[in-house]
Amino acid sequence: MRRKVYDSAMQTAQVVEEAAGLQSGLRQSATSCFTQSRKQQVQQGDAALALSPSYGFAYEHLRHCASKEDLSMPEIVAFINGCLCLHGKLVKSSVFIDRLTGLIVSEPLAQADEIIDLKGKIIAPAYIELQTNGCVGVHFTQFENPVMYQSNLKKVSEYTITRGVGGFWATVPTVSSDVFQKSKLLNLSSPESCSLQQTKVAILDSLRRVARYCLGLEYLIISLTKLGQVLPQLRPQEFAEGATLLGAHTEGPWLNPTKKGAHNAGLMLSPISSSPTAVYGESNVRSNVKMVTLAPELPGSLGLIHTLTEDYGIVVSLGHSAAAYDCGVEALRAGAQTLTHVFNAMNPLHHRTPGLAGLISSPEAPFYSLIPDGIHLHPATLTMAFRANPDRCILITDSIEMAGLPDGLYPGHSQIPHEQRKEGNRVTIDGTDTLIGSCSSIDECVRNLMKWSKCSLPEAVRCVTENVAKLMNDTERGMLEQGRRADLVILDREGHVLQTWIKGVKVFEK
Repeated sequence: MRRKVYDSAMQTAQVVEEAAGLQSGLRQSATSCFTQSRKQQVQQGDAALALSPSYGFAYEHLRHCASKEDLSMPEIVAFINGCLCLHGKLVKSSVFIDRLTGLIVSEPLAQADEIIDLKGKIIAPAYIELQTNGCVGVHFTQFENPVMYQSNLKKVSEYTITRGVGGFWATVPTVSSDVFQKSKLLNLSSPESCSLQQTKVAILDSLRRVARYCLGLEYLIISLTKLGQVLPQLRPQEFAEGATLLGAHTEGPWLNPTKKGAHNAGLMLSPISSSPTAVYGESNVRSNVKMVTLAPELPGSLGLIHTLTEDYGIVVSLGHSAAAYDCGVEALRAGAQTLTHVFNAMNPLHHRTPGLAGLISSPEAPFYSLIPDGIHLHPATLTMAFRANPDRCILITDSIEMAGLPDGLYPGHSQIPHEQRKEGNRVTIDGTDTLIGSCSSIDECVRNLMKWSKCSLPEAVRCVTENVAKLMNDTERGMLEQGRRADLVILDREGHVLQTWIKGVKVFEK
């Protein structure tokens, strides 16, 4: 409960800062609020109210949360007698976490408040999903309204933790610009959007809901957002008992129609005639889109890569492409950093014309993702690709909405206006052999790589943790080291998920 109250306050602070046009600082107030005396809280709340009505009302909510529990005393949890997955190897050691901050900490001088004996089990960083289009009936292109969309994100978040996932980027394939964007946050500090009194009422109503239900962002986003489409909803956000949404991975629309896979070629665009801000929306490019897959052979792609990486800090991946090897090298030099599902939707590896796949063992080797479901790649091909460069290999599910659902025939959506047939982990456009995506889970992918390549569990785990974090410049996740988030997964020796911990709280146990 203490962790949830603290998280609720921090989420409230972040949303109100952004939605009400406030300067940063409210989250710092949230942290200090839990350790201040009542007199200090009142004094700071009065000062906040004088600075901004929105700020003041938000701070009052933080003070209310702090008064519910005494959070000043940290709780240290020690995991002992286990083996840690570190840099692709198993290391016998202990892990210590601080439940209040939700971080991994050094070994305390005094005895930990709680000791968990792992009895030889494996402890690893929680998995990070780089490419998932959805699961359990939810596809990220399906939008009805913000309420339903946020509910669906929460559903995905709560399902993925059962597979060991601590964070994920929601993949949005090639759709129209109207589906990508068409939304903006209300600027509650602007007199054009609503009166000061309406501002107070709106924020107070949202904060009361948070205080009552401890659901944080879900209610605030609904209250402070106009109806819109998918990218505005995919801002990085946390859920009370689920995996963290880390932003969006847009797979398109700058793809090669000859390598469209299950994408709609009619919606693909040329980099010369379109821009990221026109397609995705300025605010989405700056805040929500974290990765873009594109085809480097399209005219104007090198300039687009430079714009995305240098102007917006977005990671660029090469995929759905017929590019030659040399074209791929140029794209990497322009700023691209990775390849999307190698061997799928690209030219095959040939001994004289290696194409993009040949880059994985080159001197300028990028990171690269593989789909180890036994359908997209033959086990021998998967093993060859993994062994080429284990330090750069990333496993992805490329899962779609049928993941976690029974076999059968399912309707299409914004990406695929055709019925889809699920048979096991294989999903195709009904009546064709066109693969749409996978229904494998990320923990299954880890076990498949172990089985087919005969690699060790920590080697496979690195492909869904450390390697992903390095690619995405995420210094908070992906490794078991002091100062990083206590997002953990407890595994048996075969790689089955037994427990998932998010920010020092156990959110799933098998």
